[in-house]
Amino acid sequence: MATNLVYIIMDSCRFDSYQRAKTPNMDRIASGERRYSYASWTAPSHQSIFMGQVAHASPTKILASEVYKKEYVKWVDRLDTPNLSFKSFVPELSLAKVLQSLGYRTVGRVSMPVLNPFTGFNKYFDDYKLMKDHNDFAGMVDEIEFTKDTLHYYFLNLGETHYPYMLKDENLPRISGVHGVVKGMDEAIVRSGETLSDTKEFFLAEEMTALHEQQVRCVEYVDGVLGALLEKSPDNTHFIITSDHGDCFGEGDYFGHGPIMHEKVFEIPFFEGRKR
Repeated sequence: MATNLVYIIMDSCRFDSYQRAKTPNMDRIASGERRYSYASWTAPSHQSIFMGQVAHASPTKILASEVYKKEYVKWVDRLDTPNLSFKSFVPELSLAKVLQSLGYRTVGRVSMPVLNPFTGFNKYFDDYKLMKDHNDFAGMVDEIEFTKDTLHYYFLNLGETHYPYMLKDENLPRISGVHGVVKGMDEAIVRSGETLSDTKEFFLAEEMTALHEQQVRCVEYVDGVLGALLEKSPDNTHFIITSDHGDCFGEGDYFGHGPIMHEKVFEIPFFEGRKR
């Protein structure tokens, strides 16, 4: 019997933030493992995800092409659908396209503006939209419906774990020069007019620690909302929960992600399975 698929990306969530969080609902699916993203920021990382690739385990002594092919074969077990292989994804290399061809209703809900419908990420989705607020996992769950005799694919990109890690109207440390990148994502975010050079000390240790702790709390918040999604999902629903990349919180004098080559930007949680 083919299964529904719910694919959740906790945007920017690094592995140790997930590891430190209390996640009873995620634990109902599986225990997360450390894996690695294919890119250090949202858009290129999601390109690989939308192709049907999942976070890799950095295997040694194997050709990259073999890793890719073996990963595509795993969709047979995930979806309880025989005869899927790498060739099933060619030439489009699109998970949504494959699922659409199998009769799935494909729905995407994203939080990051770089994934908005005009970018083309919405191709092969029956219903795809950018949420009005960047931290509205609860709103996504409210919209989700599982109808009888229909297979569903829900792709959810969550902004709660992305900087500025906002839950409601919390007063968090401001990182000068960073807020402008996400201007307009939330009313709480405004441009300060400063640049990095205006700041005497950019990486204050206590601020970095506070932001990291906040990401941990955001993971716990996501886990709470996940409980409602688990309750409304049928038993034949396969969950994949992971991240697109991590973040730095002062390690190596880095903050955030993107033009950064640091292991914490690539270490992410990954787990999959069905609710227990």
